[in-house]
Amino acid sequence: MEISLRDLLTVLHGMGFGALFMLAFAGAVAELYRISAPAAAILPTPGAQRLLRWYLIAMVVLAWAAVLSGTYMVYPWYRAVPPAGTTDLSLYPKFLLNSSPDTSAWHSLGMEWKEHVAWLAPIAITMVAYVTAKYGAGLTRPRHLRTAVMAFVVVAFAATGVAGAFGAFLNKYAPVRGGPAIHIIQVQERE
Repeated sequence: MEISLRDLLTVLHGMGFGALFMLAFAGAVAELYRISAPAAAILPTPGAQRLLRWYLIAMVVLAWAAVLSGTYMVYPWYRAVPPAGTTDLSLYPKFLLNSSPDTSAWHSLGMEWKEHVAWLAPIAITMVAYVTAKYGAGLTRPRHLRTAVMAFVVVAFAATGVAGAFGAFLNKYAPVRGGPAIHIIQVQERE
């Protein structure tokens, strides 16, 4: 059983950083709502505030890791230009998608949206982490601040969802392949 280096890094980008970031939203939304709800009965303890701060910092790290690894590792392989006369475009995903009218929209709509909307997620979650760390328990008082924080959480979640969905579909139609093979399990043949 083997996987190519590019496959592995694409999986790390999408399923490692991106999927973990998406999963972390459930905890972030629940805790942010719990501490900032207008009828919150108990103010968060300093320990709970510290835990939320570290949780959001971990989300920021995951979001930036997903976007930066996609932009600077996976995306250049996606846009690689095939040598003149190349007929097998399987190692050139952008050109493979654009080679057929049935799949060209996956590049013109899917990839263009993915590459731009994905940047909203780390920017938005960084703002959420900063404001939450700065205001702590004070986040519960001004209604407009609570609303802004929750709106940016929704923006980050939506941007991640759009980018992740397009990424999964694009990888289905035109996966990023190539690079050295990594042998995960060495199968020995029986005699």
